[in-house]
Amino acid sequence: MTIAERQDPREQRRREKQKRAQGRRRSREQAENGRPDDGADHRSGREPETIAPVRGWRHRGGGVAVNIPHVVEYQATTAQACGLFPFVTSSKPPSVGTPIGRDLLSGEVVCLDPMAWLRAGLVTNPGCFVLGQPGTGKSTFVKRLVTGAVAFGSQAIVLGDTKPDYTELISHLGGQVVRIGRGLDRINPLDAGPLGGITGRLSPVEREKLRWEVRSRRISLLMALCTLIREDRITNAEEVVLGAAVDLLDERLAGSREPTVVDVLKVVEEGPDSLRAFARADGGERYDNRVDDLVFTLRLLCTGSLAGVFDGETTNPLDMESPGVSVDISRVGAAGDKLLTAAMLCTWSYGFGMVDAASVLAEHGAIRRRSYIGVMDELWRALRGAPGLVEFADSLTRLNRSKGMASVMVTHSLSDLEALANEEDRAKARGFVDRSAITVLAGLPPRELAWVNRITPLTGPEQGLVSSWSSPDSWQPGARHPGRGKYLIKTGAERLGIPVQMSLTRDELALYDTDQAIRKE
Repeated sequence: MTIAERQDPREQRRREKQKRAQGRRRSREQAENGRPDDGADHRSGREPETIAPVRGWRHRGGGVAVNIPHVVEYQATTAQACGLFPFVTSSKPPSVGTPIGRDLLSGEVVCLDPMAWLRAGLVTNPGCFVLGQPGTGKSTFVKRLVTGAVAFGSQAIVLGDTKPDYTELISHLGGQVVRIGRGLDRINPLDAGPLGGITGRLSPVEREKLRWEVRSRRISLLMALCTLIREDRITNAEEVVLGAAVDLLDERLAGSREPTVVDVLKVVEEGPDSLRAFARADGGERYDNRVDDLVFTLRLLCTGSLAGVFDGETTNPLDMESPGVSVDISRVGAAGDKLLTAAMLCTWSYGFGMVDAASVLAEHGAIRRRSYIGVMDELWRALRGAPGLVEFADSLTRLNRSKGMASVMVTHSLSDLEALANEEDRAKARGFVDRSAITVLAGLPPRELAWVNRITPLTGPEQGLVSSWSSPDSWQPGARHPGRGKYLIKTGAERLGIPVQMSLTRDELALYDTDQAIRKE
C-alpha cells in the first residue's frame, strides 16, 4: 500500500468495508457448517473482532431478522426536538429518608423524611401538608413516615388521634398511648408538663426566661379554650384578668402543684385587690361587671360539656424517652365537636411543650438530642371550632424548624380551610400550606386542584394525574380504587412533582388498616 493510499480516507473506508464483508462471509460459512465462528485467528495468534452478520447468525438466539425496515432520519436542534430527547422526566428521586414506594414514571425507589430532606438541603423547612379525599390512603402515607422516623431514632408525637388511626401502630412500636375522656386519662390545660420539671436544672436567668414561656403558653391555651366555649374572641380586659390570675396562682402554689382551670375560676370570683387593680375596678359592682362574662365562660369549662376532661390535674404525663406518643381523643369526639376541638388544642399545646422541654434539656446535656415528627390529623376540625383558633395553632407550629421537629398536617380539602369564619383566619390557614415545604396530594377532583394550584402551582399533566386518582372509572364491584396508595410529592413551584405508588408489607397491611369497622359484619 502506497503512502497516498494510506492517506486517502476513501481508500481506507473501502478497505474497512471489504474487511467487514469478509467477516460476514466467514460467519455465514461457519453457521452453515454448524460451527459458530469463535473469532480466533489461528495463523496470527490474535483474536480479531467478531462482526455479526447484517441479519444475525442463523441459529437459535442468533438475532436473525427477516426484514429490516428503512428508517427515516430527521435532524433538528435540541430546542426544537426537546420532546424527543430520552431524558424527559425529572432527575432521579431523592433516596434520603424512609422508602415510600416507586416512582410511577421511572420505577426508581422514592424516599421521604422531612427532617432528613432538611438536613440534605432538599427543602428549607420540615413542614409536610397531606391532602386527599377520604379513603385514598392519607393515613397510610403518614403511618409509613412515622414508622420510618421512629426507626431512624426520631420520636413520633400524634397530637390528637381522633378515630383512632395511630394508636395501634404506636403501641406496636413500643410507644406510649394516652386515652383522653371522661373516666379515662385527663389533661390539665395549665399543666406546664416537662417544661415545669426542668426549672431546677437551669441558671437563674434561664429559669426566669422559662417561667415567662410557661406563662405565655398557659394564657394562650386558656384564651383559646375560652374562645371555643364563647364562640367569639375574649376582650382585652378579660385577657389582662386571666394573666393576672395565672400569676397570682403561681405565687400561691409556689411550685407545689400545677394550677387548674378550677383554680383560675376561684381566683377570678374571689377578686383579690391585685386582680381588681389590673381590672381597673376598685368597687365590687364594677369588678363584677368586668368579669361576669369571663366567669360564666370559665364555669362552662368546668361544669358544661367539657366537665370531667379539662378541670383537673394531668393523670398520665407524656414520656419524653418513649419511641412515640399517641394521644387518643376518639372517646372525646363522640361527645361533640366542641369537646373534640378543646382536646386537640390541649394536646397540641402539651405536645409542643414537651418538645420545647426536651430541647432545653438537650442543650444542657441532660438528655440526648433527638428529632421529632408531629402528626396533626383532622386539622380542619380544630380550626373551625371558633374564630381566632387558627392563630393559636399558627403560633405553635411556626418555629418547628428551630426545634428539630417535622410537622405533618393532614386534611381532606382546602375548602375546609376556606370555610373558616373570617378572612383573617382563612389567610392564616392558607399559610399552613404555603409554609410547608412538602405538599403530598392523594386523589383529588379537578375543582379541588384549582384551589391547590393557587398555593402550590401544578402543571397540567400533574393536575390530570391527580384527578385521575379521584374516582373509579367503572361500576364493577370489588374493583381497586385508582388512587389507593398513589401520591404526588411536590416541593417548590419549579420542581416537577414525584408520582409514587406505595406498596405495603404484610405487617403494615394489618397495622395501617383503617377500614376494619367497614368489613365487620
